Amino acid sequence: MNILLLGSGGREHALAWKLAQSPVLARLYAAPGNPGIAQHAELVQLNPADHPQVEQFCRDRMIDLVVIGPEAPLVAGLADDLRAAGIAVFGPSRAAAQLEGSKAFTKALCAQAEIPTAAYAHVRSIAEGREALDRFNAPFVLKADGLAAGKGVVIAESRHEAEVALADLLQGRFGPAGSAVVIEEFLQGEEASFFALTDGRTVIPFGSAQDHKRVGDSDTGPNTGGMGAYSPAPVLTPTLEAQVMKDIIGPTVAALAAQGVPYSGVLYAGLMLTSDGPKLIEYNCRFGDPECQVLMMRYSGDLATLMLLCARGELDQLESGRHRFEPVTALTVVMAAKGYPGQPETGGSIDLGAAEADGAKIFHAGTVLDHGTLRASGGRVLNVTATGKSVAEAQAAAYAAVDAIHFPTGFCRRDIGWREVEREARSSQQTAGESAAT
Repeated sequence: MNILLLGSGGREHALAWKLAQSPVLARLYAAPGNPGIAQHAELVQLNPADHPQVEQFCRDRMIDLVVIGPEAPLVAGLADDLRAAGIAVFGPSRAAAQLEGSKAFTKALCAQAEIPTAAYAHVRSIAEGREALDRFNAPFVLKADGLAAGKGVVIAESRHEAEVALADLLQGRFGPAGSAVVIEEFLQGEEASFFALTDGRTVIPFGSAQDHKRVGDSDTGPNTGGMGAYSPAPVLTPTLEAQVMKDIIGPTVAALAAQGVPYSGVLYAGLMLTSDGPKLIEYNCRFGDPECQVLMMRYSGDLATLMLLCARGELDQLESGRHRFEPVTALTVVMAAKGYPGQPETGGSIDLGAAEADGAKIFHAGTVLDHGTLRASGGRVLNVTATGKSVAEAQAAAYAAVDAIHFPTGFCRRDIGWREVEREARSSQQTAGESAAT
């Protein structure tokens, strides 16, 4: 079949790489793509905001499936317009994409369906916000209600910081995304990400991951779109995954269907594993970035067929042999341009050298080709990804690949996966001690 993939980041490169391996693929097109995606797909110039243009391209090239990578086109209703034209789409409708497009929408849905999540208040003015802050204890969590490229969250350690952040958000820091603000209870625990695919009726799990949002080692510095991730997340045990499916994912899909808004596509749940069990932090209506990269490194099924079944509402017809993950750990390190998450230093040259020689995979996130020279074109530039039998082994392989890359104006964290590496080390020491004792 012919597939059109929309997007240009590391997530889309990972999807293109996996889709290109499908035995049912005839032609893969990508718009706008990047130099990495160009290794697997024919790049075309399309504006995802121009829905008639995308529709006409699909008709001209006999596209069987459109895969929408980023959230903005989904929230803008591109999937609706393509489906109305009879074109299969992997991705939710505008109404269902409100799960990511409006945090207040998701919170209201959680309240209705009794989905475990943090207590919250939805405010539209500074006066409302100050009144709502009286109901919470420090630290305070404030979120822009709309899309803010994964950066519209502030954790304020004091009431004064919370009031400053409230004014900052409502007065335009994130544009229209901050016209309303959600104030939340601060949840204690460890974060994890869980993914599921659904066609609005059938729901199947699609793996777990943990990412690293802070820009600096030891989780220091400002939040980013993500500086690295690994999959699976061992803290999300099979028992906890079953609980998430039963108490969070399932009720969400059922509640949306009951509202006449069936959800189709990937449902990405950001979770906090609290002492009271998993609680929903937020939903995303697309694959995470860079979580998608580690999921695709482990997934050995036929992604194109899986996505088509999902788009057609036929997920219940999935053959078990076409849906499987390898029992390995995948870990990705984001190489970013200096200055990120502020103003990144773009234009820096990149030489990948022999980074992929030992099985690592380099997914392009923000690159361009300039007369044959690869250059940085954004904040997050490369996703250096490797696998191993453990997190420590995958981490070592990923950083060996990082060290093979010449990118003078780039940087990365050097501790991706640190929590799990420490847990593995403690477990190994305990096992060695028990063996010595016997």
